[in-house]
Amino acid sequence: MRTECQVCGKSSRLIAGILSTCVDCIRSRPSEALPFILEAHGRIRGEFDLPPGPPRSAGGVECPICANACRLGEGEIGLCGLRTARGGQLVHLAGTPKGALVSWYDDPLPTNCVADWVCQGSREARTARGRGKVNLAVSYQACSFDCVFCQNWHFRLERPPGRVSAEELAAQAHRRTSCVCYFGGDPSPQMPHALAASHLLAQQGITICWETNGSAHPRLLDRAVELSLRSGGCIKFDLKAFDENLHLALTGVSNRRTLENFQRAARRTAERPDPPLLVAATLLVPGYVGAEEVGRIARFIAELDPDIPYALLGFHPHFFVPDLPRTSVRHAEEAEAAARAAGLTRVRVGNRHLLSRDY
Repeated sequence: MRTECQVCGKSSRLIAGILSTCVDCIRSRPSEALPFILEAHGRIRGEFDLPPGPPRSAGGVECPICANACRLGEGEIGLCGLRTARGGQLVHLAGTPKGALVSWYDDPLPTNCVADWVCQGSREARTARGRGKVNLAVSYQACSFDCVFCQNWHFRLERPPGRVSAEELAAQAHRRTSCVCYFGGDPSPQMPHALAASHLLAQQGITICWETNGSAHPRLLDRAVELSLRSGGCIKFDLKAFDENLHLALTGVSNRRTLENFQRAARRTAERPDPPLLVAATLLVPGYVGAEEVGRIARFIAELDPDIPYALLGFHPHFFVPDLPRTSVRHAEEAEAAARAAGLTRVRVGNRHLLSRDY
């Protein structure tokens, strides 16, 4: 199926119907592409009873938890769905140490985590001492982004019967628990809860790891990095695009906070080179994220520390982009070559089983 770009008229299999704009127009003609992008994300968020964009009510109360900085008028709901305003005060419906929307399971090590090729937990699991150990995989059921290709979008439909406190979550660890990894959704909207649980888990000698879009408030990010640094864990950033307009198209949100937080975390990588503190990953979305975009991301990473591990992930049609093809082998190989040419020393193509031979 071919889709026509509503800006330039080009028709291609590599244009997502939900966005209805091609990557070239998103980059070079953003003012013309923006109305289609905003309309697309408004439709997606509306499917889940979320506002079409971050509320910006004059005189409203601001939520400081993530980059969206929603300014909420009386009764308005934030973009993550977890916060509102009542009587001129910010009200947390979930995401504090007292309670979060969260689920978890034991994931046998070595796990399928994006960072498993460099993380301490998977490394130890391949030894006699680590045999039988598990990762406490914690999924936060809210997100600060609105990725059109979300692989875990079902969290938006799941609402546990009650809120889980940080103490209750930490109590799920047992003698075989080696590490905890937070993902989702994303931990960013519920970071106060994740940090409280992490302090309790770290006291038990458990390694603290994160998979995040990097949109948390910088002070919260600093605390997450510190916990991972001290416990032997890592923090993995999803760097979905380097071009801000392309990032907005794919996620509904700017990437400024993500890149700033990545730079912030990268300042500390020399404190513990092995296992690496910081890991980056990018989903290779056909038609949108290819060798050119990966090269830009890789140059950004290499300027900070060329030894930061970088994983490139295969895409498969999902959520609101069922019309795009899977990432091809050629696409992945070209992206990998671009990342290495940019100066990165540790680059890996993950989930190769998803790759197709061609478009």
